[in-house]
Amino acid sequence: MNPETLRLLVTREMPYGKYKGRLLADLPGDYLNWFARKGFPKGELGSLLALMQEIDHNGLSALLDPLRSSPREPLRRSPLKTPIRFS
Repeated sequence: MNPETLRLLVTREMPYGKYKGRLLADLPGDYLNWFARKGFPKGELGSLLALMQEIDHNGLSALLDPLRSSPREPLRRSPLKTPIRFS
């Protein structure tokens, strides 16, 4: 695999759809799995989405973090305002 391909995942944005403007590396797993079931688009975008789906499916998304120019935002914030302490 070409390292530049991995860099594209953290720099290229989704060009259309519900997640337009979101980095390919930040697309939700359910959305990537939907493409896997229905079929990926043709061309480079489809190849990148298929690669990201494989990375996400195998729990390897954190491997892309060193390639990011800024840390990724959590997908959702914890509703807890104070941490839980166990005694």
